[in-house]
Amino acid sequence: MERKDELTEEKYPDSEQVISNIQERIVSPERTGYDTYSLRPKLLSEYIGQDNIKERLKLSIQASKMRNEQLDHILLAGPPGLGKTTLATIVANELNANIHITSGPILEKQGDLAAMLTNLEYGDVLFIDEIHRMNRNVEEILYSAMEDYQIDIMIGKGPAARSIRVELQPFTLVGATTRSGLLTSPLRNRFGMIFEMSFYSQEELQLIISRAAEVMGVGITPDASLSLAKRARGTPRIAIRLLKRVRDLSTVRGKEEIDIAMVEEVMNLLGVDEIGLDDMDRKLLKVIIETYKGGPVGLKALAASIGVTEDTISEVYEPFLVQCGFVARSARGRIATEKAYRYLGFSNLSGGLFDEPFSK
Repeated sequence: MERKDELTEEKYPDSEQVISNIQERIVSPERTGYDTYSLRPKLLSEYIGQDNIKERLKLSIQASKMRNEQLDHILLAGPPGLGKTTLATIVANELNANIHITSGPILEKQGDLAAMLTNLEYGDVLFIDEIHRMNRNVEEILYSAMEDYQIDIMIGKGPAARSIRVELQPFTLVGATTRSGLLTSPLRNRFGMIFEMSFYSQEELQLIISRAAEVMGVGITPDASLSLAKRARGTPRIAIRLLKRVRDLSTVRGKEEIDIAMVEEVMNLLGVDEIGLDDMDRKLLKVIIETYKGGPVGLKALAASIGVTEDTISEVYEPFLVQCGFVARSARGRIATEKAYRYLGFSNLSGGLFDEPFSK
């Protein structure tokens, strides 16, 4: 996603200036240029959250080392920003191995993937992000590579074409996907470990924010870190991004510690409310309630109404709104729940979801 890092200065009543205009959706879980590897934990012991996955990974890694065998291939599934790339890097670090990072969409030809596979050394980790978006012809090469550590390459064209088998060094494939349902069965079945990553609790996000602030060299009060954690939509990437915007204010004002007043001030500027909803979230809910009488409304119609793609709604907006109980999915479409009506201060609309009017 291309972003423009154009920042403008706003003047406050105390004549101090602070960076405030961010030309992107601040609570988007998609990766941006501000994300940095310096804040990522390097080992499982440093990783906060996903305790069940950590324990299973720790056991498998320890067992593979004791047997001097290659670690099984790993599939990490879940919404953007939950730490799939971080976990892949940690796996490589725990194995004392090199990691090679690529993504499904850029592997357009079989030769692209074959070149990467043949360059792997013994025990290396190959990380493929958005693996569900890989071309099906390219994907077929992975089948024999994952099972037998070998691939077949076609040499020449026409009647003179022939296939040669190339032996590969044993490696571990770590695949990441935001839509595990789009993976083909042959590929999915070749992963020895499949982990479904979940959203983080407020307590876990508060620890992540406190740790990140320490790495950044800025202090943060417990109530300030908790306020950011509540707005982070269960996603570490969003938590770090919000922390960075508040740090901008503390830097400009010469403050060594972030307090709750700074958090509230910056969040008001960004339009992020106390539970992490931004202007686009509220617009989506209002369209369902006002235009479609609370629903149900089809994804295509909803996307056209708010001017975004269907994938953006289903992958970026919906997961959190469904998790919070503001939107319900049905076979007929999306429905705004009573909780959404109450949160936005609506009374029941004629023909809406509820029979009796109510107020916030």
